[in-house]
Amino acid sequence: MYQEIKEKFNQLEKQLADPNITSDPKKLKKVSQEHAELKDVVGLILQLEKIEDNIKQNQEIIEEKKDTSTGSAQDQELKDMAGLELSTLGQNAQKLKLQIEAELNPADPMDKKNIIMEIRAGTGGDESALFTADLFRMYSKFAEKQGWKINILNSNRIGIGGFKEIIIEIKGKNAFSLLKYERGTHRVQRIPETEKSGRIHTSVVTVAVLPEAEEVDIEIKSEDLRIDTFASSGPGGQSVNTTNSAVRITYLPTNLVVSCQDQKDQHQNKAKAMQILRSRLLAQIEEERKEKEAKERKQQIGTGDRSEKIRTYNFPQDRVTDHRIKKSWHSIDRIMDGEIENIIEELKRAA
Repeated sequence: MYQEIKEKFNQLEKQLADPNITSDPKKLKKVSQEHAELKDVVGLILQLEKIEDNIKQNQEIIEEKKDTSTGSAQDQELKDMAGLELSTLGQNAQKLKLQIEAELNPADPMDKKNIIMEIRAGTGGDESALFTADLFRMYSKFAEKQGWKINILNSNRIGIGGFKEIIIEIKGKNAFSLLKYERGTHRVQRIPETEKSGRIHTSVVTVAVLPEAEEVDIEIKSEDLRIDTFASSGPGGQSVNTTNSAVRITYLPTNLVVSCQDQKDQHQNKAKAMQILRSRLLAQIEEERKEKEAKERKQQIGTGDRSEKIRTYNFPQDRVTDHRIKKSWHSIDRIMDGEIENIIEELKRAA
């Protein structure tokens, strides 16, 4: 099996140098994705083959030095060292085999995908919009540490620096695998900067995490779409340009609506809106397939009510609590600065 994977990888490398492939954007994208997916697996296979060669060499040493009655003390020492190394090599080989198996057959087929993350203000007015911006920053910082790329697809800002909504694309290895645990309602408890009396305010923000869908994942017929254009707006809803560069797409079979206005022109906004639409549709398909998870996208993000929460960020007590696993962490400033690795690892272990 491993040899077949290596041969497939070599074929893909040759295709990447083939003018017939490189001159066709769709073919090139498909081949590039397959190549990227196999690259890590082939690297693990090469490591495994090297270890297996070392195992074979150590076994040969042990066989050669088996009769120690006539051998020297040096021969016996060499045999003992080979035996010790053989044990370690065997453990390493087993770990690599498990890694290769996990790469080839992920528990969730969506795990390797890039994501579309939608962060929306819920109950709590301006404070909720401000915390939406804080969560956007937290996830951006975490993504930077992972070496992932972030792109804002659409946003709805308020004048004091927050967001009613922000939709981002995060591209990187295993992005969905790590960030899928963030979907749900996040509650914040803190004293707003505008609160003169020092009263602790509670507000919520909803987070949806969707596996990014490619054109090959979802086929959308043009007759199923209604596309409208309008002038993009800034904080408070005021128009920021006089051209109809913003795009609103309605998927008629389900009346799902996607709007995009953050890009420079109408064509770019349409492309980003289609990207979001495909990902929402793919998420719905996956949710239907996995009955244990939310059956509809609305159940993923809830209503935004304070009672539906997966996590609480309590600033006065310097504590973040994840209610799904009933565990808390302190140093909230570091967590809000993107240090959420420990939280994610605990959630993965509990999944």
